[in-house]
Amino acid sequence: MILHSLYIDTTANKGRGVFTLEAIEADTIIEVSPVIIMSAEERILLDKTLLHDYIFEWTPPENPNQCCMAQGYVSVYNHSYTSNCEYFMNYDEKIIIIKTVRAIGEREELTINYNGDWDNATPVWFDVKD
Repeated sequence: MILHSLYIDTTANKGRGVFTLEAIEADTIIEVSPVIIMSAEERILLDKTLLHDYIFEWTPPENPNQCCMAQGYVSVYNHSYTSNCEYFMNYDEKIIIIKTVRAIGEREELTINYNGDWDNATPVWFDVKD
């Protein structure tokens, strides 16, 4: 399920991103996406490719060393340390759910925090300075 008002467009400096044609209320589920689950061994191979930037850690208690590729728009949401959406993993259903954390304006970009918590300020891999 992808909310009917969502679309993909080009951003000023992040490539593509997810936007909305209409305003969206806070606490609205905007996407429910199935995932493709991959093993720790497959993750090692993926980390050597461009797909590394688009996978999510998939850590159910019984097998916490997996990763997944989300279908739908999930891999196109850009990162923000103060994102307007958050994501949730449902390990039983093998889905990722995207939900707004505040009201979103018409034509606004929808963002998630790649750290998992919508307001987590821990630097993500592309902001870590060596």
